[in-house]
Amino acid sequence: MPQQTAPDAPARKPVSAGGVFLSFAPWIIFGVVASPSTWEYAALAALIASIALSGQDLLHGKLRILDVTGIVFFGVLSVLGLALDRGQVLWVETYAQVISNGLVAVVALGSLFVDPFTAQYARESTPREVWNSPVFTHINTVLTAVWGMAFALMTVSTWLAIRFPSQDDWFNWVVPIVLLVWAVRFSQRYPESYKARMT
Repeated sequence: MPQQTAPDAPARKPVSAGGVFLSFAPWIIFGVVASPSTWEYAALAALIASIALSGQDLLHGKLRILDVTGIVFFGVLSVLGLALDRGQVLWVETYAQVISNGLVAVVALGSLFVDPFTAQYARESTPREVWNSPVFTHINTVLTAVWGMAFALMTVSTWLAIRFPSQDDWFNWVVPIVLLVWAVRFSQRYPESYKARMT
């Protein structure tokens, strides 16, 4: 019996929603703080958060694609904010949130072709022998796709906020929050529901 319970582990908890959410925290901080007059501060705050949350792991060679992308992206934005005058980065002021959400969507969905990014977190809490199992792979593929879709929709929503400023609160706040809550809840519930369908 003990030999049968180990393979079930990834189905019960193939990925830590909390761990994934922490990696998204710098992007969320940037989305909350960024505006035409504060995006430089938002980028710096997000960069500090990225380093604080993943710096120790990076020093030990634990590279997660979302963490590395965040450090590079927010680092570049911080340098642009310091090195260029406002006129040269006007496009960043306007589309900062759209760009950040779009980049996360591209990274998440792009990882499906190599290694679903949620699998990087799942491997920290599952035995090595199940990492290549069909259940582990399927669940993390679905979870990665869900997060990618959520940020793709957030990209569209924040772009609509620019196009329709009268609906700014809905497109910049309500829709993104709903999508994030949905993605977190899905990440928590889907593994169990998938396991139930497989048994």
